[in-house]
Amino acid sequence: MDFTGRVALITGAAGGIGGAAAERFAALGADVHLVDVDEDGLARRAEAVAATGRRATTSTADVTRSADVRGYVADAVREHGRIDAFFNNAGIEGPVAPIAEYPEEAWAQVLAVNLTGVFLGLRHVLPVMLEQGSGAIVNTGSLASERGLPGTSAYNATKHAVLGLTRTAAAEVAGRGVRVNAVLPGMIDTRMLRALAETMAGDAERGVALMSANAPAARPGDPDEVAAVVAFLCSDDATFVHGAGWPVDGGALATMANPAPE
Repeated sequence: MDFTGRVALITGAAGGIGGAAAERFAALGADVHLVDVDEDGLARRAEAVAATGRRATTSTADVTRSADVRGYVADAVREHGRIDAFFNNAGIEGPVAPIAEYPEEAWAQVLAVNLTGVFLGLRHVLPVMLEQGSGAIVNTGSLASERGLPGTSAYNATKHAVLGLTRTAAAEVAGRGVRVNAVLPGMIDTRMLRALAETMAGDAERGVALMSANAPAARPGDPDEVAAVVAFLCSDDATFVHGAGWPVDGGALATMANPAPE
C-alpha cells in the first residue's frame, strides 16, 4: 500500500488506535491531519509522525460540536488541499452500569461523542470527498456493533448505530467515487479497554485477561493491528469494499467464547 501524495484525517488521534493509525498512514507515505480534544496528546502524536518524515498538522476540537467539526475539516483542507482518507475514530466508553441504573447524563455524553461525533464527521467530510470525486472513510465500530455487552448500554447502542450509519453512507455515495466502511475492534490493549477491565474485574490486568479469553486468539489485540486494517480499507487494495464492518477481534465474533482462565 502506498499513500504517497495523499492526506489522512484522523479523529481521536491522541488515543491508542487513532495514534497507531496516524503513524501507520505516515509510514505508508501520507501526510496527516490529527484531531483530538487532548492538545498535549496531539502535540506528542504530531512529533511521532514528524519523526517518520511526513507532515503532521493538528486541530484541537470537540467532535460533538458541529462548528468544531466544520473547523477541523476546513483546517485539513487549508493545510493540505484535500482529504483522501478519513478515520472517523473518536469515542468514549462511558460508565459500566445496568440499564436500570445507568446515569442519564452519561447516556447523553456517550451518544454525543460516539454517535453525533461520527455523524458530524461524515456530514462535513463527505462534501469534500464528493467534490474531489474520491476518498475513503473508515468509522470506528466495535464488537459492540454486533453483540450485546451487559453494563454498556450507551456504548453498545452507539456502536450498533455507527454500523448503521456506515451502511447508509456507503449506499448513498458508493457510485460517486467515495467508499465508507467500518472497523470493528475487539479487545484491543488501549486505555479504554483497561479502564473497562478495571471497572468490571477490579483489576486491569486480570480483567484484560478475562475479556481477551472470549476470542480464540486468547490475547488482547494491539492498536497497530487495527491500524493495519484501517489503512487497507482506505487503500487502493480495497476499491470494491463498501459498507462493510471488518472485525479485528481475534475471532471473537466468529466463534463461541473460550472458557475463561481460572
